[in-house]
Amino acid sequence: MTVKEVLRAHITDHRAHNTDQRKASAETQGEDRHASSAAPTATVAAGRASQELGIRRAEFELAVHLGLIAVVGAPGGGRPRVHEEEIARLREQPDFPDALVERVRTVGTAQGAALLDIAPARFTRLARAGCVSPVTFYLNRYRAVVWLYLADELAAFAAREPELLAGRTPPGMRAMLESGADWRARNWRSQRIDRLLDRTTDPWARTAVQASALDPVQLAEVVDDPYERAYLVRVRPEPVFGRPGSMAAREAMAELMLADDPDEILWRRVNLTLELDAAREDRPAPRPGDDGGARTTAPARTGARPRAVRQAPAVESTTPPAGTGAPRPAAVGRTARKGLLARLRWRGRGAG
Repeated sequence: MTVKEVLRAHITDHRAHNTDQRKASAETQGEDRHASSAAPTATVAAGRASQELGIRRAEFELAVHLGLIAVVGAPGGGRPRVHEEEIARLREQPDFPDALVERVRTVGTAQGAALLDIAPARFTRLARAGCVSPVTFYLNRYRAVVWLYLADELAAFAAREPELLAGRTPPGMRAMLESGADWRARNWRSQRIDRLLDRTTDPWARTAVQASALDPVQLAEVVDDPYERAYLVRVRPEPVFGRPGSMAAREAMAELMLADDPDEILWRRVNLTLELDAAREDRPAPRPGDDGGARTTAPARTGARPRAVRQAPAVESTTPPAGTGAPRPAAVGRTARKGLLARLRWRGRGAG
C-alpha cells in the first residue's frame, strides 16, 4: 500500500467515525427529548452519588473517568450530576459495591510489582517501555510524580504477556530503555484524551480535547485563527476526574498534559487538523458580535451510557501509521488548497 493510500484510508475511517457519532448523537438527543416530554429524571450531585453508591469520592471520580458511571451536565453549567436511575442501575449490579471498587482499584510501583510477582525495578522498566499504562498520578512530599495503575489492567497484562514477567528483557525493549525512553506520561496522555473524546460528539469540543496536548506555539501554528483558539478554550470539556487541588499538582498536570516528543507532537497536530476540519464543516466558531455563540453552539452530549473500558495497549494506541506525512485531499473552506503538511507547518524539533 502506498503512502497516499494509507493516508486516504485513515481519512476515510476518520470521516466514517464522525458520521457514526453524529447519527448516535441525533438518536440520543431524540431519546432525551422524548424522555423530557414524559417526565424529567431527578439527578443528584457527585458527592451525594458517591455516598449512595458507598464508594469514596476518588473512586467515584475515577469510575466516571473510565466510563463506568454515566453523568449529565448540570442545567446552566456547573459540575456534572448523576441520574438517580443510574445509581439504581449500579446498585443492582452483582457484587455491588465490591465489584465496582475492584474495577477502580489503583496500585503504585511496589504494589504493582507484588501483584505481578516481579521486582519493582522490572515493573518500572515495563512501565517505561509502555507495556503497562498509568491511569493517574499524585505528587509525593518531594513533589515527584508517582504513577498509579489499574490493578485490573495489570492482571490482564500478566495473562496476555507472561513471557515479559520472567527471563531476559527482549533486545528491542532493552535498547529502547537504554536510550532513555519513558512512555508513561505519553500513554497517560493518550488514554486521557481517548476517554475525554468518548464522552462528547460535539466537533468543537473534540477539537478542544486534541488541542489540549499542544503548547500555545504549536497550537497557533495549526489553528491560526485567534477566535477559533479562544472558542476552543471555552468549549473544552471539563474532566470529571483529574483536577488536582494544590498549586503544585495543577502545575504538574499542566506540564504532563503537553506532548513532548517530536513524533507524538506531529501525531497530535495531525489529529487536531482532522478534528478542526470536521468542526469547521459542522459550524463556524463564533465571531465578535455573535449572540454569545448561541446560534452556533450545538449542545454537548454528556449523558451517554458508559462504554466498556478498553485494555491498555502495549504501546500508545494512537501511534501514527508509517508515512502519514503525505499530503491529504483538499479541505473545505479557507483551507481548501492547503496540503496537510503545509497546514501543520511541521519542521520537528532541532530543525532549521
